[in-house]
Amino acid sequence: MNFFEWDFSPPQSKTLGDREVPLLGHHLKGVKIALIVTGGIAAMKAPFICRALRKQGADVTAFLSEEASRYVGKEALAWSCNRDIVTKLTFEAEHLNDDSPFDAICVAPATYNFINKVAQGIADTPTTSIMSSALGRLEKGKAKVIFCPTMHGSMHNSILIDSCKKLKSMGCHFLRPRDDYGKHNIPDEEVITAFLSRLLSRSSLKGKSILVTGGPTPVPIDGIRRLTNHFTGKLGGLIAEELTLRGSDVFLINGAGTYSPPSWVNHQNIKNYDEYKDLVLKVLKEESFAAGIFSSSVADYTPTKTGIGKIKSGQSSLKINLSPTEKVIEKVRALYKDLYMVTFKYEENLTHDELLKKARDRLSDYPMIMANRKEDFEKNGEHVAWAITKEEEAEKVVGKKNIAIKIADMLEKKIP
Repeated sequence: MNFFEWDFSPPQSKTLGDREVPLLGHHLKGVKIALIVTGGIAAMKAPFICRALRKQGADVTAFLSEEASRYVGKEALAWSCNRDIVTKLTFEAEHLNDDSPFDAICVAPATYNFINKVAQGIADTPTTSIMSSALGRLEKGKAKVIFCPTMHGSMHNSILIDSCKKLKSMGCHFLRPRDDYGKHNIPDEEVITAFLSRLLSRSSLKGKSILVTGGPTPVPIDGIRRLTNHFTGKLGGLIAEELTLRGSDVFLINGAGTYSPPSWVNHQNIKNYDEYKDLVLKVLKEESFAAGIFSSSVADYTPTKTGIGKIKSGQSSLKINLSPTEKVIEKVRALYKDLYMVTFKYEENLTHDELLKKARDRLSDYPMIMANRKEDFEKNGEHVAWAITKEEEAEKVVGKKNIAIKIADMLEKKIP
C-alpha cells in the first residue's frame, strides 16, 4: 500500500474533549495570561500560541485588534483559548479585569505601530487600553508585560528602538525575535511558552546556573569508526528542559546520541569523549554553577591507538586494545568541592539491594545519586531510577520525565 494513502481506519480512542489540550507540564498552572494579538500577518500563529500556553496549565484570554482580525479567525482563536475573545470593551471593563487580574500580558505579535503607541501612552482601542492598565500593574509589581516584536527589517529604526528602550526601562520584557529573511519573525509557540514559564516561575531555582550533561561520548577507532553505546541523551535533555522552564540558567552539554535539544534550551553538542571532557572542565572554570547534573553515559574505555583514515575491512579478525578513560566526574569533584553534584549509577546483573549499596557508597563524594539497573526497567521499557541522598530513603521514580521532575524538586530543597 502507498505510504501516503489512507486505509479508512478510524481514529484512535478519544481521550480529550474537543477544546481540551494535553498537559505537558504545570509551569503555568494557575497563571492568568492576556494574549494581545495585533495586526501583523504573524497573528495567524495566535491560536497555536494559545494552545501551547494552555499545555503548561495557563488560563488564556485573547484580545484581538480589528486589524489582526484580517489574519486570524475569531472563532479559531476562541476555540484555541476555550473561551470568548475580547474585540471590544463593555461595561465589564475587560481591560481592567479587576475581579481576577492577569498575571502576565503578552503581546504576540507586537507590531511597529502597537509598540510605539503603547510607549506614547495612547489608549484608543481595546488592545491599547489594556496596555495602559498593564503598565500600571507592572509599575506596582503586580503583573509582567511581554512583547514579541514582529516586523519587516526596514522598520527597525531609531523610533522603534527608543520606544523599546522606554518600555524596557519601565520593566517590560522583549522576547528576542526569530530573524529570517531580513525580518523580525515571531518565535515558535514553544519558545514563547518557555519564555513566559521562566519569567513567571516561582521556583527557588530561578536564576541559578546549573550544568547538565547527557548522552554518549564516543571514542574513535579510526578516522570514520567509533565505539559508543545505545543511550540516547533524552534523559539529560529532559532534565535540562525541566530546569530551564523553572527559570534556571541551564547549560546542557549534549552527547552524540539521538536526542536533539529544543531551540530554547541553552546547549552545546559534543562529538566525542575528548570534547566532552574539555568542555565540562572549561565551563566549570569559566562560570560558577550552583549544581552539576552528570547524566552522560561517558565512555569507560578508549583504544590505546587510533587508526589513521579507515582501517582496512575484510580482515579475518581485528584486535583493538583498550585502556580506561579518565573519570571526569572524579576530576570535577576534586577540583570543585563546593559544587552540588548529581550523578547516575547504572548497573546490570546486580540485585536491587546490591545496586542501592553501591549507590550509597558513593554518597561520601556525591550528595545525590540516581541509581538504576536494567533489571528494574518496566516491561514497557520505561526508565526506572532510585533517588538516593544521605537524608532520605531511596525513592523509586518511573519514567524519564518524572525522573527529571524529581531531580528538580530535590534540588529546590537542597540548593539554598
